[in-house]
Amino acid sequence: MNTTASQSNSNITPGFPEISFGLSADGLRVALVGDTAFAMVPGRDGRHFLANGWRITRPIDQWRRDDFFGHSGDLADETAFRARVMENAEHQREKRSLGRRDVHSSANTPWGSSQGATIYAEGVTAHSTAGHGGFHLAAERNRKVHPMLRAPGGWYEEDECWAIVALTYPHLFTTFERRCAERAIKDSWPDAWEAISGTILLPGESRTKDQRAFELEHAEDWIVISAITSEQEKGFVECVATQGGRRGADGEERRFLVPADEYEVGRFGFVIDPECHVLYDGPSSFVGWRGRGRHDPWP
Repeated sequence: MNTTASQSNSNITPGFPEISFGLSADGLRVALVGDTAFAMVPGRDGRHFLANGWRITRPIDQWRRDDFFGHSGDLADETAFRARVMENAEHQREKRSLGRRDVHSSANTPWGSSQGATIYAEGVTAHSTAGHGGFHLAAERNRKVHPMLRAPGGWYEEDECWAIVALTYPHLFTTFERRCAERAIKDSWPDAWEAISGTILLPGESRTKDQRAFELEHAEDWIVISAITSEQEKGFVECVATQGGRRGADGEERRFLVPADEYEVGRFGFVIDPECHVLYDGPSSFVGWRGRGRHDPWP
């Protein structure tokens, strides 16, 4: 572990992994957990988000914003930042106790040749490739996956489908990983979750289920599929919308002007209010609509 030589502005918690909190050279709240660095980075509207770094060899008080990368979720305040750091520390402790083994591998995977693998248990292997990766379950292991989630061949990509492996073999994963897996299953495969758990997901508990409800409720409404700041009508966003947000050559498209300070896309799209948002057939800021203004056959 790369502990720093100077941590006079840090609170250090001994043990594995050692945890250090402090301030960076540019005033960010930062932390070090083993080799992993974290920063509480200012975002928009006074909000903050969690950013990560890896094996920063300088002392904490010499770290800077450009040592960190990515966006690992929003943070409400310093308390939330510390909670996320401690959560990661617990994850690292549990992962160490699971005894996973990194091995050389050149196996063929759906994502290309494996460049290395981690053995979670006999018949449960995670492969890394140049561009992607995921899990492979041996045939006997794969037969234990619920039929609604089972992948032929036992390959489960790393973005979402890894959660199926964690749901099937929870004892091979950390508490943090199991929480993430549960969230992923509920969001992406709500029908399977309900069948397996015997519980019905309520509104707000599944992205996919919420999207289905949104699409059903707004099937006949005009939903924005493209938007651009209007160059012709200052203070407005020019929007192209279709009924139900459906895309394709057969769908009718209409243009609307929405006040810029009102245009905020929700989880599943911006719904046009025909009583407030002006149907527009003037000159367009969209390349594909230029020259079509005032010739569109609006009903």
